[in-house]
Amino acid sequence: MAPREAARESGSADARPRLSRGTEQGEPTLLYVMKQVELAVRSALDDIVRPDGLTALQYTALTVLERHPNLTSAQLARNSFVTAQAMADMVSALRDLGLIERHRDESDRRRLVLALTSDGRKLLGRYRDQVAALEDRMLVGLTDRQVVRMRESLLSCRAALTGHLPQ
Repeated sequence: MAPREAARESGSADARPRLSRGTEQGEPTLLYVMKQVELAVRSALDDIVRPDGLTALQYTALTVLERHPNLTSAQLARNSFVTAQAMADMVSALRDLGLIERHRDESDRRRLVLALTSDGRKLLGRYRDQVAALEDRMLVGLTDRQVVRMRESLLSCRAALTGHLPQ
């Protein structure tokens, strides 16, 4: 059994190899590299959506609403990785641009939820190819199998950090 699998089965973090912490030659940690990737993606997304007066964070919120319509502002904040206060400002800006709307939840009329407008859906459609090209550019040095494994690995990392480990 490999060390990582043994550590997983025993529940012992100490049995896990320290590969993620860089090397003695001064390689950056995985956390640092992941942050660099996030910042590079965010900068590139900002460049893509700037013509419509959007930011990468606003674009992300719109894509979240596309996948999960009728979220509360708090739910959208959690799914978009921003604070509730930042989301309140973002919701105002996106509503002013006519990209999202707020309405009563059909199943609980006391709740106000957010959804994309037809203009919001059109805007996302206009950027779909450019965003896909950005992802392709990021993955250009990887095989299809490596991309699948990276996605699985990143989802596992997210689950470990959020406490949503698979059963």
